[in-house]
Amino acid sequence: MSKPKVLIIDDDPDILEILRVNLELYGFQIFTALNWQEGEKFLKDMDIVVLDIMLPEKDGYEILREIRDKMPEIPVIFLTAKDKVYDKIKGFEIGADDYVVKPFETLELIARIKACLRRGKNSCSGQVTIGELFVDFKKRVVKKGEKNINLTPKEFDLLCYLISRRGEVITKKELKKALWDEEKLYSWSRAIDVHLMHLRKKIEDDPSNPRYIFTLPAVGYRFGE
Repeated sequence: MSKPKVLIIDDDPDILEILRVNLELYGFQIFTALNWQEGEKFLKDMDIVVLDIMLPEKDGYEILREIRDKMPEIPVIFLTAKDKVYDKIKGFEIGADDYVVKPFETLELIARIKACLRRGKNSCSGQVTIGELFVDFKKRVVKKGEKNINLTPKEFDLLCYLISRRGEVITKKELKKALWDEEKLYSWSRAIDVHLMHLRKKIEDDPSNPRYIFTLPAVGYRFGE
């Protein structure tokens, strides 16, 4: 069984070395880069990216936008000292799958990486057509009519989970536990709202009058058509 390939981009050589040593002990194959120019050449072969925000020349937000253009399916975790709720929400809005604040526990980061990789192998299988929406779960392909819809890994996993429980009312706490492996909601509650908002924009004709993802105020969400 091949080792998961992790690209870590951070301008602190000490952090890169600490992460390389520790993650290799846990069975990961590690590639490191001090900036995007060094890291970009590894991207196409990676399973996941761990990315700092405050980088020289091109910051993590710009890099994530490029990654989403080139490989929308690859999970990306921000690892950064920027700890404000605004920074986290901005990261999620751009397409980050997770957000870990420095200083951090290496074991927590390892758990987050494993969770992102595990969610990429979601339990949905086969294909489904709901209205104009077509989803191939194995190939991670989403189409609306003849148009391909590019989803981030988190958006795809969110869609998969909603479809797997189609017709049921799903609480925000259930979404949180299923997709973020966290019990506490604090700012993550807002992160769920952001991902749902982006998913709606991509699959709904009119997000304010949804056809697929319905909100039940103070209760949760329901997927139907």
